[in-house]
Amino acid sequence: MSMIQCTSLYGDRKLIPKEKLILRPAVYGVVVHQGNVLLVNTRHTGKYYLPGGGVDLGERIEDALKREVREETGIEVEVEEFAHFREDFFYYDPLDEAYHSLLFFYICKPKTFDLCDDDQVDDEEAEKPRWVNIQGLCDEDFQDHGEIILGLLRPWRD
Repeated sequence: MSMIQCTSLYGDRKLIPKEKLILRPAVYGVVVHQGNVLLVNTRHTGKYYLPGGGVDLGERIEDALKREVREETGIEVEVEEFAHFREDFFYYDPLDEAYHSLLFFYICKPKTFDLCDDDQVDDEEAEKPRWVNIQGLCDEDFQDHGEIILGLLRPWRD
């Protein structure tokens, strides 16, 4: 039986049988406005991540991104450009599920700016959508891929 090393929600390494992996395309938005980036918190760890999530079968990536940003933050975005791709092997502890993730990152322009109330977030893992000052962020603030996210934010940090 072939085993794949996955990173858990809590940063642990876990060996998962290849057959247990779920292929999951996912899309995330880098949304910047007036020196702030749109972020949500991870319920289980309290760390930041970009709004976004899984692309449903038959759903266009840009449509999935707009839907996910709206569900997690309450705002509407315009998808401007593809920014980065990353492959990942992730174990989601709360559901005992493992994913072979294909992560697509896009630069987005906000069309609206007022975030939904915390109790209106329509997502299992995301909470507390906030506009966060870009200058104060470091790798460790993010659930995953902090170095990638900060790299994508570099044009607004300099």
